[in-house]
Amino acid sequence: MEGFGPETYGERVADVYDEWYKPDDSAAEVTLLAELAAGGRALELGIGTGRVAIPLAAAGVDVQGIDASPAMVEQMRAKPGGAALPVSIGDMTDVGADGRFALIFVVFNTFFQLYSQEAQVRCFANVAAHLEPGGRFLLHAFVPDTSRVEAGQHVSVREASLDLVRLDTSVFDANRQRVDTTQVRITEKGIRLVHAKLRYAWPPELDLMARLAGLNLENRWASFDKQPFTDASAFHVSVYRA
Repeated sequence: MEGFGPETYGERVADVYDEWYKPDDSAAEVTLLAELAAGGRALELGIGTGRVAIPLAAAGVDVQGIDASPAMVEQMRAKPGGAALPVSIGDMTDVGADGRFALIFVVFNTFFQLYSQEAQVRCFANVAAHLEPGGRFLLHAFVPDTSRVEAGQHVSVREASLDLVRLDTSVFDANRQRVDTTQVRITEKGIRLVHAKLRYAWPPELDLMARLAGLNLENRWASFDKQPFTDASAFHVSVYRA
């Protein structure tokens, strides 16, 4: 798509992001992240509307953020506690924050918005350069569904109600491990489209990227409440350590 950049998704979804995405394990996210930060500084890649960073800061963690979308950060600034969080605007591939951190984290598939393997490798390297000795990098993302990849496309219904239908549509490029996905929101007032471009990777590839950056896998769970990761897990929470 011509003109699609790191900020495009956030700019187009910022006003409805918190309405559309309400994870069930927000409390578990904050609990685990605070545990891993262990009293040190934390940096969120793709801080967005502050869905995780604001409650994490309220739990006593010194949190900073990076995001490519000014519109997403504007939504965060409007929330109680959001204006106090330091945020750098830019591509998270080049970690634009001062100093080193006990914890750097990226959640909810945001890492896959880096649209090439080269960009993802570079992000790991920059994360490693900004971690304290013994610091941790937490990455939360989906495990690619091979049935969807092999089919080449997928359509799912997220919501169907009296005055709203919400669909997710995806087209896969298996050779380049890419997916173009459009969220479709249909109401009596019209149709809302939000497009995203992702480059997905399976956990072993992410582990290799980490090792190239000097990070080692410390733990992998299926969820933030540390459920065991299995062959059937749809998501993974991976923790790498410097």
